Amino acid sequence: MQSTFKSSAKSLKTGLVSAAAMCALMAGIQTAPAADAVPQNDNLNATLWTQTSVEFKATALTAYSLATIMLDRALADKNWTAATEQTGNYQNLPPAVILDVDETVLDNSGYQGWMVKNDKSFHPKTWAKFVNTISSKPIPGSLEFTKYADSKGVKVFYVSNRNTKLEEATRKNLEAYGYPMGGNVDTVLLKRERKEWGSKKGNRREHVAKDYRILLLLGDNFGDFVDNYKGTLTERNNTLVSHADKWGKSWIAVANPTYGSWESAPYGFNYKLSGDEKRKMKLDSVDAWSGE
Repeated sequence: MQSTFKSSAKSLKTGLVSAAAMCALMAGIQTAPAADAVPQNDNLNATLWTQTSVEFKATALTAYSLATIMLDRALADKNWTAATEQTGNYQNLPPAVILDVDETVLDNSGYQGWMVKNDKSFHPKTWAKFVNTISSKPIPGSLEFTKYADSKGVKVFYVSNRNTKLEEATRKNLEAYGYPMGGNVDTVLLKRERKEWGSKKGNRREHVAKDYRILLLLGDNFGDFVDNYKGTLTERNNTLVSHADKWGKSWIAVANPTYGSWESAPYGFNYKLSGDEKRKMKLDSVDAWSGE
């Protein structure tokens, strides 16, 4: 009897050890993929498209090719102006074009890539560090267009919402590639360069319009063309339609799927919401097929 009991105890012990080993093995199998899991980020596809696709390059080249054609037409038509802020007798003023900088002239997708790979969000401090690396590259077609405009005697202005503290780095980045810089005229107009120059760009366009006939506006964000860009989705669309005669003529947009007022509009530009809350409101704004 004692021998039978010892044998049973030994078998039970062996079974428990085997079960524990199996549990540990299964736990290892279950947790191993987590260590190699690829982080999820809403901006991955957009950044990938911007950096690697020929389609992005093609759309940018198309926009700037159109801008070149329209520039010549604008030069030939003294009554042509792109700025709603342009008033008075502007017909004989010297010509100018206004371009946004980020994602219109300079490609900052390296910063987007850093955020995607490190699960980070935009922050003024990290953005300033990136800008000061002076590593942004030209958006395809932008350099050729600005040089062409300059060769035609058209003053090229860069109206950007980069903070004025970043002006030196911005100028160095533009100069490094040979963008026209305006000579003795300040053509890099940044946010807060003057007290009244906030995020809305209308007063800076008005500033340029006092001395120049503005032929074209080029940008990647609705706010590069109008000041009332922070409305609802319906309001934004109505504003777009109300300026239908300008798009593709005197207003030319460059595609930017990585960020912009389009991304904030679904959640009412309430940046205090959590990431999940913003994502939910964006998802609710998506029109979807009901399924089979």
